[in-house]
Amino acid sequence: MSGPKTHSWIKDLNVYSVGISKTVHAQNPIKLSANESPLGPSPMAMKAYKEAATNLHRYPDPTYNELRSTLALKYDIDPGRIVCGVGSDEILKLACRAYINPGDEVIYVSHSFSMYPIATKSVGGVPIEVADVNYTANVDNILNAITDKTRIIFLANPNNPTGTYIPISEVERLWKNVPNNILLVLDAAYAEFVEQDDYDAGIDLVERSTNILMTRTFSKLYGLAALRLGWGYACKEIADTLDKVRDPFNVPSSAQVAGVAALNDDQFEKKAIAFNNKWLKWLSSELSKLGLEAIPSVTNFILIKFKCDIKTACAANDYLLNHGYILRYYSGEDLDDCLRLTVGTEQQNQQVIALFKEFMEA
Repeated sequence: MSGPKTHSWIKDLNVYSVGISKTVHAQNPIKLSANESPLGPSPMAMKAYKEAATNLHRYPDPTYNELRSTLALKYDIDPGRIVCGVGSDEILKLACRAYINPGDEVIYVSHSFSMYPIATKSVGGVPIEVADVNYTANVDNILNAITDKTRIIFLANPNNPTGTYIPISEVERLWKNVPNNILLVLDAAYAEFVEQDDYDAGIDLVERSTNILMTRTFSKLYGLAALRLGWGYACKEIADTLDKVRDPFNVPSSAQVAGVAALNDDQFEKKAIAFNNKWLKWLSSELSKLGLEAIPSVTNFILIKFKCDIKTACAANDYLLNHGYILRYYSGEDLDDCLRLTVGTEQQNQQVIALFKEFMEA
C-alpha cells in the first residue's frame, strides 16, 4: 500500500550538504569550516538577546519594524522595501516560490552557493549552471545562458566558496543586458568585509531598478549565525510580493532585537572588519609561502588549491582532522583539489598554518 506521492522534482532533490563539525581525533575540535565569526557576536547583541528571554510567551513583531528602521537608517534606504527572513537563505527560497513555475530556468555560476540549485529544484525550476573564469563569475557567460525560459539569475558577490568578486561596473553591465522580466538576485552575504573601491553590494542598482533583489545576512560579520537572520532590499513591488509568500512571524523576537543591537554597535563592527583584514592577508601570504594557491579573497575565508598529486587536499584534510582542525573539504563537488579555510582567532590561525607547514614538509 503506497502513501502520498510528492512532486517528481522533490523526489530527486538534494539536501544542502553541511560541513562536518566533529572528528574522532579531538574532543573539542577547532572548526574553521563554516565561515563563522572568530570574535563571536557583539556584546550589545548578546545583552539584547538575553533580555528578550523575558518575552518568550509573546509572538514577535510580524513586520519587524524596529529592525527595518535600523537597517534603513544605517544604509539610507527605504524601510518599506526591506524584507527579512530566517537567514538570507529563506529570502532566496521566497524569490523562487514567488517567481518560478515548474520548467522555468534559473541561472547560477559554477563554484558558487549550493543553495541556488536546491532552491530552484524545490519549486520545480530547472537550474542552469554556467562556467566561471578563474573561480570568478563571468558576466558574458551568464548573458549567453539566458533563454526565453530564464526567470531568475543568482549572483553571489562576493562568491562563496571561492571568495572572489566582480566589480560593480560588471554587475551593472549584467543588469543592463538582462531582460526586465528576469529577477537578478545579488547575494551579498559577505559584503561587509569588502573594502575594494570598485565593489558595491548593489543598493544603488536596486534604487534604479525594478528587477533586482539584494540579499544580506547577519550570520557572518555580525556573528549571529545561530539566530538565522537575513534581509533583502528590492523595489516595492518585489518586496511586497516576497512579503506575501513568507510565513507570518518568520523572524523571532530574539533575532530581531539582537540584529538591531548588532547594527548599532559600530565599534564592534569596525573591530571585526579590521581583525579579518589583518588575518586574511596573513593567512593568504603564509599559505602561498608553502607553495599552495590561495585564491584571492575579499571575504572571511580562503579557498586553498593544491597543485600536485602528492600533497592533495584530501590528504591535507585527513592530516588536519587528525590534529583536531576542521576545514571545509568539497569532496565530489568539482573542488576536490581544494580546502576552504575560515579566518579564526589569532591562535587558531597560527596553529593551522603550523599544521599546513608540517603537512607540506613531511
